Amino acid sequence: MRTRPLKVALLGCGVVGSEVARIMTTHADDLTQRIGAPVELAGVAVRRPSKVREGIDPALVTTDATALLKRGDIDVAIEVIGGIEPARTLITTAFEHGISVVSANKALLAQDGAALHAAAEQHGLDLYYEAAVAGAIPLVRPMRESLAGDKINRVMGIVNGTTNFILDKMDSTGAGYQEALDEATALGYAEADPTADVEGYDAAAKAAILAGIAFHTRVRLDDVYREGMTEVSSADFASAKRMGCTIKLLAILERAADGESVTARVHPAMIPLTHPLASVREAYNAVFVEAEAAGRLMFYGPGAGGSPTASAVLGDLVAVCRNKLAEATGPGESAYTQLPVSPMGEVVTRYHISLDVADKPGVLAQVATTFAEHGVSIDTVRQQGKDGEASLVVVTHRAPDAALSGTVEALRKLDTVRGVASIMRVEGE
Repeated sequence: MRTRPLKVALLGCGVVGSEVARIMTTHADDLTQRIGAPVELAGVAVRRPSKVREGIDPALVTTDATALLKRGDIDVAIEVIGGIEPARTLITTAFEHGISVVSANKALLAQDGAALHAAAEQHGLDLYYEAAVAGAIPLVRPMRESLAGDKINRVMGIVNGTTNFILDKMDSTGAGYQEALDEATALGYAEADPTADVEGYDAAAKAAILAGIAFHTRVRLDDVYREGMTEVSSADFASAKRMGCTIKLLAILERAADGESVTARVHPAMIPLTHPLASVREAYNAVFVEAEAAGRLMFYGPGAGGSPTASAVLGDLVAVCRNKLAEATGPGESAYTQLPVSPMGEVVTRYHISLDVADKPGVLAQVATTFAEHGVSIDTVRQQGKDGEASLVVVTHRAPDAALSGTVEALRKLDTVRGVASIMRVEGE
């Protein structure tokens, strides 16, 4: 066993970073045995050096992350700053100085993953990012290593714990969206500004990363169709329950049937209560991976939080340090297929549409004709009416999303349709 320690620079020391530092200290002997050499926390770059950080030697703390990376003795950098800058510049600097990188930065990887992978490869270094996708859940490494000999056709899952908590509370307690969000905020699941979570930006970044790995092609954040969940209402849950469904914010990544393109999308969807994702409660994540030979695999666990995310970071640290000792690198970017990402309009989906209509003869026939004119087949219809007003709930068969959207726009123009109360896709069947 090597006695000279591998030196680690920690960039960022918030909730995740402080937990990484704690585990590195308390589990130092175990990490040494697992890696084959000691690991030493050689410096911690922060913005506010005056803040008390329990368990961290103040002498290690610096505000000059660039100088820490350039000092010449760092082997691995752990980036848990988040955001695009200065994280991107610091990771690039690390590679230029022979330092492998472990990152939890989903936004940066979704936007500039290709460039970062290229920089790592140019310098013969590692870029690992298990913690960027699903917290403690091992997902990146199984997909790019354990399933490297298989063909992944579909990935579908819940990849944001905040939104799952909110939707679970709306479903189980009957709470409205704002009430459930307030509870999530009070418990620390939601940020003071929850936009990244509830509007689907966080899930879309993770979807871009997973799609790239799954389909061996480059998928950027801009390629991912994104729809938030702020418009999901108690009435939507009532409709879902009548169908034997619940509602989840899903990331869905698919390879086209002909294998010539892929799709990536994030949006709320109704799923049957019999589907395993329907039972994922609170702030947990779960992801289904469907591979040609392996079949359906499910990964489940806490998707966020200091300790779970730190666990994934430390797992990557061990792998990268082992590679350093072996003078090797792990798998990098695999984008050989160069498949195009199809727009949402070409995705084949199902719709659940709730209409407010006039309660008079011929309305159903008029609505059905509109669906037929757009090439959309109706699966089920439920109609309720009273005092000249009625509601009409239509569930379609699968059709191109553009045809379904066109149908909805045409329905809005009918004089017998007072309004479209809700539209939601149906998945998981």
